[in-house]
Amino acid sequence: MAPKSIAGRLALMFAIATTLVSVLAGVAIFGFQSLELRRHQAEELNARMEIIDAMIRHAGDPKRWPLLGDKLESFTPANGSVRYRVDCPDARFRFAPDDALARARDGIDLIHFDGKRYMTLTRRVPPHLERPEVRLVIAADTAPFDASRRVLGAGVLAVSLVTIALVSLLGWWIARKGLAPVDRLSQRARALNPNDLSLRMPLDNLPTELVGLMTAFNGALDRLQDAYERLASFNADVAHELRTPLGNLIGQTQVALSRPREAGELEEVLHSNLEELDRLRCIINDMLFMARADQGALAANLEPVSLAGLTHKTADFLDVLFEDAGVNLEVVGDGMVAADASLLGRAVTNLLDNAIRHGVDCKTVRVTIEPQDGKVCLGVRNRGGPIPEAHLARLFDRFYRLDRAREHSHDVHGLGLAVVKAIVTMHGGTVFARCEDGEVLIGFVLPGEAPVEREPHARAVQAMEA
Repeated sequence: MAPKSIAGRLALMFAIATTLVSVLAGVAIFGFQSLELRRHQAEELNARMEIIDAMIRHAGDPKRWPLLGDKLESFTPANGSVRYRVDCPDARFRFAPDDALARARDGIDLIHFDGKRYMTLTRRVPPHLERPEVRLVIAADTAPFDASRRVLGAGVLAVSLVTIALVSLLGWWIARKGLAPVDRLSQRARALNPNDLSLRMPLDNLPTELVGLMTAFNGALDRLQDAYERLASFNADVAHELRTPLGNLIGQTQVALSRPREAGELEEVLHSNLEELDRLRCIINDMLFMARADQGALAANLEPVSLAGLTHKTADFLDVLFEDAGVNLEVVGDGMVAADASLLGRAVTNLLDNAIRHGVDCKTVRVTIEPQDGKVCLGVRNRGGPIPEAHLARLFDRFYRLDRAREHSHDVHGLGLAVVKAIVTMHGGTVFARCEDGEVLIGFVLPGEAPVEREPHARAVQAMEA
């Protein structure tokens, strides 16, 4: 099982790399030196061969051959490390003390006899006078060279083992030194306090390899802090939104029970309580709906929907609201999308309601529908006060209001645009909000296409007289 420690893993990789290099280098050195030793021994044999060859080449008289045999005998060491043999069809010109040498092949060869290994060099000497052609064999014991090879192999092995051990230790030490910044970061990470989400990991004097990691880690902390703050704000807003209708219910009920009431008074209290309960139901339903959207729920029952037609149909249900506000509705353009008509109608209703409620000196709410690049953009434009860029990005947050004093909180509960975002997300679209020339444009973009070409049309709802 591989070590879990990075330093240990690096040390192991150093050891493996050093082992491979040492083995390759050792094999190369050992093989090269072995070839050199064999070449050196072959050169010694060749030098002896030249001397003996010169002696035999001019020895053609059988009477002088015994003298040559005595010389060959004298050239043979007592330990038998070098041996000679001369084979000839004529027994008078033969010197054959060792029959085993007869097995040697011409040129360089290796043979074993008497428990030893010999390198042999065989050459044929041409005839001279009475002497026919002879076959000269010289053999040298390879034991000294084999001993040198063993010493060399042991030395290479010892050096390799020592090198592997030293490199492994140095690799572990280098890895520990190189990972020291990680240890320091671990200490700083342990100092992070959940009660202070503003703390971040330092980026100063960090190795280049760790800067990206710490930047991503700090980014995760930023997102965590933002989510935590949003959750805290959401909890506070939920408590506030539920507290108001609950307080109204309790207060009205306590007043009704403070003394005997007639049936008409009790009925009025019940109607008022029913309104507050309906408000609670709307808040809870919207929260449950957005919870399902947050879990990745997608819109079902998709069908082709004309956004212009859907907007007009939605506006019919808001006639009273348009009339009370003295606002006209104008719809320009059209586009076809695949959507759940009831859900998308709810989103358009919330956009129109938001435009009517928050318009400033606004006489017309303009809805523009523009197909573009396989998508359809629906925007609701009304004249309103300037909205800072920082607030635009948060308009679709739950319970978020530009007016922190919570004006009109008795009429709305701050979930309208959040519901729009949830519905659009369920349809695979995106929402947007921006200010342009003193007007506020809020809407969404959905996958879709342009309908059959038609003339721009407008619908105006006349204000009711006061």
